[in-house]
Amino acid sequence: MVAARRADGAERRLLASGAGVAVVDARGAVEDGLAAVAAIAGAVGANGGALLVLLSSGDDGRLGAFYDAGATHFLTSPMREAAFVQALRFAERHARRVGGDHVEAAGDAEPLGWRYDPALGSMQVTPALAALLGLWQAPSVRAMLRRVAAEERVALRAALGRLRDGLQATAFAHELPGAGRVVEHLQRDARTGRLHALIERLAPVDAGAAVRDALTGGLRDAAAARRWIARRLDEGQGVGVILATLNRFDVVNTAYGRASGDMVLRAASTRLAQAARETLGRRSIVARLGGAQFLVATADAEPAAMAQAIVRCEEALARPFVVGDAIAPMGARIARVDSATGDTAATLLRRASEALAGQRDGGQGDGGRTENGPDGVDTLAVDLRRAMEAGEVELRFQPQVQVATGAIVGVEALARWRHPTIGEIGAEALFSAAARAGLDLALSEHVQRLALTVAGRWPAALGEVRLAVNVTAADVARTGFADLFLDWVDASGFPRARLTVEITESGLIGDLGEAARLLSELRQAGCRVAIDDFGTGYSSLAYLKALPLDYLKIDRRLTVDIAGSPRDRVVVRGVIDMARSLGLSVIAEGVETDEQLDLLAKEGCQFYQGFLCAAPLTLDELIARVARA
Repeated sequence: MVAARRADGAERRLLASGAGVAVVDARGAVEDGLAAVAAIAGAVGANGGALLVLLSSGDDGRLGAFYDAGATHFLTSPMREAAFVQALRFAERHARRVGGDHVEAAGDAEPLGWRYDPALGSMQVTPALAALLGLWQAPSVRAMLRRVAAEERVALRAALGRLRDGLQATAFAHELPGAGRVVEHLQRDARTGRLHALIERLAPVDAGAAVRDALTGGLRDAAAARRWIARRLDEGQGVGVILATLNRFDVVNTAYGRASGDMVLRAASTRLAQAARETLGRRSIVARLGGAQFLVATADAEPAAMAQAIVRCEEALARPFVVGDAIAPMGARIARVDSATGDTAATLLRRASEALAGQRDGGQGDGGRTENGPDGVDTLAVDLRRAMEAGEVELRFQPQVQVATGAIVGVEALARWRHPTIGEIGAEALFSAAARAGLDLALSEHVQRLALTVAGRWPAALGEVRLAVNVTAADVARTGFADLFLDWVDASGFPRARLTVEITESGLIGDLGEAARLLSELRQAGCRVAIDDFGTGYSSLAYLKALPLDYLKIDRRLTVDIAGSPRDRVVVRGVIDMARSLGLSVIAEGVETDEQLDLLAKEGCQFYQGFLCAAPLTLDELIARVARA
């Protein structure tokens, strides 16, 4: 068995192991499990293997997602050992049936490993390991220990210490002559005290004996890069260095999570490696120095080649990065220096770092745009996930008033961010920050669920008031959103019949058919549907024709214009007449003056919202306002 605690390099490790069966333990970590399945499913499928997923019983509703990602078998907890063993047997039979010769060959591959018996003081090695190490007889323990480099014996001693402390299985990594980087998986037999080791190759032998960065899977690390530069300088060669640092990496890492940040780093390393290979050839190296900083170095390169390399590196990092379902434009700061007489690796890299820092101080590397102030969108994006968890994203309620009676018949739930240092931040800046951080969907869900929860506890004074919540384009595209949303509604206790779903016109353009299907499901479930900001998009008539609607909300820009020229009033009249002909009620947004309200009433508008009645209210303010009415 080869075990891995992280998904890094999972596909490569699976292929190197030759295993016919892969097990992904997704209990308590569904999203990580899905990512792992997606990472290895291609290798499993291509080689005719089996992929067994372990799930908690409460997560069995996600089985479809695991099936779509490539899983072939599943088992849900609680599970007994016997059930798990039988699941493995079924998976193995599937792999043999589908994979045929490949799985047989993989299963029969000679393993690398050894066994130590403390009672006899004897060491045994597998034939494959003996052949690899050139052993003609059973080695001594001391001889085997000498196969681990002195600087890596700390890891070996730590692993043995864990076994002595009672842990039954552990592992450590090191360089093995003839095999490159390996992981030794150690198991201790509690009854006999014997140690068993299975040696897993991590990568082909690296002829350069360079240490590689584990995250980016192939780039040199900082120490290896410094050694490479020092060696070239000692040989009298000139060295050119390019340093590149990704902008806004902290935003991605904080907003999307560390796993997504790691994906960006891997993508950046691939792009830079390709740029260096195409412009500088084999005489160059690419390394990750730490964080989001990368190095490209070359020896005795032509000035024209270095100039071209700079351009290619800039182009490579200027392209947006894909993070999950989102696009994250980042950009980079890039600096170049060439070695001078008397330079060491340390002085050369220090000059490069100073050049890079000078670009930051000069505001370069990001199109001249700076957003480092306390109200910058980037700063808000970093804070947003924490803000949602801390309860800083709150609700305000914009009353919706019946024109004929002046009664408050409904409210639209609006998000506000009570920032601890900046103060209250409105919905526009809030959702801009969410878009920047890729948290559009998370913020939308947060506001929807918060609104339903609060409304579910409304007092009797609000017993006849409708609630309107906004649905975004990302919600429309979300698989199973209608069922998920209705579950939230029912869990809150708020009546479906008093709920209106408002969807912004511009958010529907991406997939009109899917939007129509989703809204039909919600209407059939008892909710009402409104199209928000009508009149601002280019497909308004198509939406009226295709979508199942109950309300049409006139955008505030049309409302403001109604008191302008006769031509403006004709436009509003046409929208209201069209809506009423289709059996839709009309709500005018942004009504601020009595004149606007009077003109809207004459044209047949039934409802309005805006500052003429009230600004968005807190719950206590809303209760008081309804009571006064």
